[in-house]
Amino acid sequence: MDAEEFRRRGREMVDYVANYLENIEQRPVYPDVEPGYLRSLIPTEAPLEPDNYDDIIKDVERVIMPGVTHWHSPYFFAYFPAANSYPALLADMLCGAIGCIGFSWASSPVCTELETVMLDWLGKMLNLPEHFIAGTHGHGGGVIQSTASEATLMSLLAARCKAVRRAQASNPEKSEAEIVSKLVAYTSEQAHCSVERASLIGGVMMKKVPTDNNYAVGGGMFKKMLEEDKADGLIPFYFCATLGTTASCAFDHITELGPICNKENMWMHIDAAYAGSAFICPEFRPLLNGVEFADSFNFNPHKWLLINFDCSAMWVKKRQDLIGAFKMEPLYLKHENQESGMITDYRHWGIPLGRRFRSLKMWFVFRIYGIQGLQAYIRKQVGLAKEFESLVRADKRFEICAEVIMGLVCFRLKGSNKLNELLLKRITKSREIHLVPCQLSGRFVLRFAICALTTDSRHVQEAWRHITQLTFEILQEPNH
Repeated sequence: MDAEEFRRRGREMVDYVANYLENIEQRPVYPDVEPGYLRSLIPTEAPLEPDNYDDIIKDVERVIMPGVTHWHSPYFFAYFPAANSYPALLADMLCGAIGCIGFSWASSPVCTELETVMLDWLGKMLNLPEHFIAGTHGHGGGVIQSTASEATLMSLLAARCKAVRRAQASNPEKSEAEIVSKLVAYTSEQAHCSVERASLIGGVMMKKVPTDNNYAVGGGMFKKMLEEDKADGLIPFYFCATLGTTASCAFDHITELGPICNKENMWMHIDAAYAGSAFICPEFRPLLNGVEFADSFNFNPHKWLLINFDCSAMWVKKRQDLIGAFKMEPLYLKHENQESGMITDYRHWGIPLGRRFRSLKMWFVFRIYGIQGLQAYIRKQVGLAKEFESLVRADKRFEICAEVIMGLVCFRLKGSNKLNELLLKRITKSREIHLVPCQLSGRFVLRFAICALTTDSRHVQEAWRHITQLTFEILQEPNH
């Protein structure tokens, strides 16, 4: 494919993408396929001779689309949003064309510098404490990680390294293995499974802190666990707080937890993967109060800020704590500007060496929408969730299972778990809307998350009518 054909095919692809997104609600939101469906549709080996491009495009509809769950359909209410927007898609195209691998300032200066500035822009949009802003002389700063899972892992590994060095400084006779065996990390029993996975990868013990009636961790229970563990000779070193849990969008009480972590010399990381985007709205910013006590903070603009995957924003109070844990300096990666005092080498901030030019997406989206446009988008989606909540509350057959704070509604049909499992099974089988469940207080609960950019009141109303129709049919059956 030469440049001229690329121009032509590029226009065709933009038209295809625009048509796909513009007409996406006409497609069933959930695919009607069985595991292994694809193998029979394509050859068992790659072609020896070049294929025709037109044939490839035809195969997109024949092979690919039948197996797609349409996350950007206005009838997709599962998981949490996967952000998308036309400016982000265009920026991603440019990112792919430039194709730099931005592991250091020298490998492509603008890749590092734009990322630093965009994380400062975003940090200021959130009104983060000054110590998280890199600026030109700051000691903290932000970085784009691939996912919140990765950000959690990096914070835990950095905390482990810091705790081991501190313990060895006061007890030189102790080995690293002996110290690590005593380290204990903590998180909410409602935290995402990736937090526990981080402890498995990091080789440290993790304990889950029980939550209150609102599914949030408070200071009292946390402090009690710390005292018991210290009495047993363990070394508390890390706590991962959650703002906006996956199950119910609950918020840990970080104004209580932060001072405890600071007093105990523990690293506090805040995972706000979904909810963090909403903190750009002044009315939601109080939910972030207490971030000043944190050593690191993370949320995913690729969930709810119109920047497509992957773009997970992470800030650290002292970047040397992160860099010091992972710094490697082979001669072939060194350059003359790396000791400038500014952020120059993001290769020390995460697992991969190679890094895409992801900050371009942030730059495009922030400029095209502006802060006010992004705030309006968040507020609209929260309003749609409130609308769905009111529909649920008006039907005495259903109940709301957790406070509706943002764009997630947790609800269930009054009755057994088995009854709610059947309702969800019927919803999924219909392929008209898509939801996923969670478990709260031992109960099987349905989650209704406002996800797509194009979701409107009409789609929420249609979804509720569909749910109530299926409910009516189930309750008419002899067994119910």
